Amino acid sequence: MRFWLMVFVVVFSGLAHAAEVGEVTGMPLGRYASLKSAEVNVRTGPGTRYPILWVFQRAQMPVQIVGEYEHWRKIRDFEGTEGWVHKAMVSGNRTAIVIQDGFTMRRAPSEQSPPVARLSPTVVGTLETCENGWCLMQVKTFTGWVKETYLWGALKS
Repeated sequence: MRFWLMVFVVVFSGLAHAAEVGEVTGMPLGRYASLKSAEVNVRTGPGTRYPILWVFQRAQMPVQIVGEYEHWRKIRDFEGTEGWVHKAMVSGNRTAIVIQDGFTMRRAPSEQSPPVARLSPTVVGTLETCENGWCLMQVKTFTGWVKETYLWGALKS
């Protein structure tokens, strides 16, 4: 009995690990990316024969890749909505979206650092680096540090 339990645990843990990487790219699932185009069709399934659920109308929007099938990537947005997009519409460039109201971007990663800009929810910026709970990001002409907890898409993947 104990032997079969050990076999089950070994097999199950191997399957759980295998599910963490995409079958197509071999890259980790749950990784963050961004949308390349200002208009991206999100479909119910991996192919043009599937109906369009909605259309993203914002380039650089951060998304999380949670599945892969041939030339299609299953994505999740910051609100938790999922759908399929063609791989040509996804970029490895890292961006993040502000999810908290009225946060101040700072010159250095410290609450005491001088302000650079005040960020509203749904502002999207390019991520440079994240360290010690702060992320250096660029939003239009502003570059500064933002608390990681105020962002979606900033966690390492």
